[in-house]
Amino acid sequence: MQLAGKTAASVLVLDQLSKFIVVHQMQLDRHGAIDVLPPWLNFRMAWNRGVNFGLFSGEGDVSRWLLIALALAISGWVWFWIAREPHCKRVHMAAGLLVGGALGNVVDRIAYGAVADFINMSLPGWNNPFSFNIADVAIFLGALGLVLFTGKEKHPAQD
Repeated sequence: MQLAGKTAASVLVLDQLSKFIVVHQMQLDRHGAIDVLPPWLNFRMAWNRGVNFGLFSGEGDVSRWLLIALALAISGWVWFWIAREPHCKRVHMAAGLLVGGALGNVVDRIAYGAVADFINMSLPGWNNPFSFNIADVAIFLGALGLVLFTGKEKHPAQD
């Protein structure tokens, strides 16, 4: 559990620090766009009121608080689940990634009313319209890790 906790805390701090630097210090919230290494890496401000790619977005407080409750419920369930049974280190790390990312986006919803997405990656000749953040990457990698590594361990204490 210690590895999951340290991973979750690291993701949460890294996510919030990156948002503070890019959104506030670099003033992306005012500029809207900053080209870093075009077209490969750009910062494009997007306030996401829904889940991935703006799905289930709503302008009201009800959807905001429902998404906060859902993220906290899923995080709590994952935390409880890995605490109940022995799992390998990879599963603990994956759980920490998922929980830390979810909590990072919860902080945004509480502080801003929406999730601050700003990382945009495109290719020459193709302009990606979507932005994401470090928390989103952690959630994706954590969920993928839980799918790939859970149930595969022969000796959970080792890895």
